[in-house]
Amino acid sequence: MIWCLVVLLLGIIFLLIFMVREAFLNKVVEHELYFPDFPESFGKVTIFFISDIHRRVISDFIIESVKGKADFVIIGGDLTEKGVSFGQVKANLLKLKQIGPVYFVWGNNDYEVDFRKLDATLLDMGVKILDNTAVSFESGQGEKLSLLGVDDCSQERDRLDLALIDAEESNFKILACHIPDITDKILNESNISLVLSGHTHGGQIHIMGYSPFKKGGIKKLENTTILISNGYGTTRVPLRLGAPAETHLITVKQGIQKIG
Repeated sequence: MIWCLVVLLLGIIFLLIFMVREAFLNKVVEHELYFPDFPESFGKVTIFFISDIHRRVISDFIIESVKGKADFVIIGGDLTEKGVSFGQVKANLLKLKQIGPVYFVWGNNDYEVDFRKLDATLLDMGVKILDNTAVSFESGQGEKLSLLGVDDCSQERDRLDLALIDAEESNFKILACHIPDITDKILNESNISLVLSGHTHGGQIHIMGYSPFKKGGIKKLENTTILISNGYGTTRVPLRLGAPAETHLITVKQGIQKIG
């Protein structure tokens, strides 16, 4: 009986250690995505995508492993949450700026802090906030790519229609939105090729294969393709099981999309 309790206790300890390890992984998942309408004159565009940082301090290993490889950085919301100091937020932003220009979309937890101060901090540090807006990039041959971002859907702050107005109709479009449910509002005629999101943490903890949300991944929908990240940080408890922490290095090229 005692040995059974000892084995059980050791099993619980090892499981907790494993869950902490999964929560604090510094993993960069690399993706190559192909779209037939991607402007050929760009060659390729590479994005470093990080979502749901929450309370974590971004590892120098992450920064060094992607430095020089990405054209720009997208923060997919929940950069912070209640109880995180603005000093830590600034330190994380300074690290991300080593990779390239940084773009940000609001997440629900970002509104737990003094969001006006967060807004001012982002602007002071040269981070472009995509709150129902878009930025466009033009190749030497005149082809254009637009990066769109919408505000937090959970508070009904999102206005995809306004972001689309900022992006020319013929441009290749990538949309950043914290909550993946934005895909319900995308029309086929919007021609948004790729959506980058987070929020769900990939379920964070899967017990016997069950979790409120599926593990993150890439999925081809009828109206777009979406990447849902497991996220970098955690919420409530600093534990993960079956949905390890991750960031993404996404290279977009012209070609045939091979995602099922």
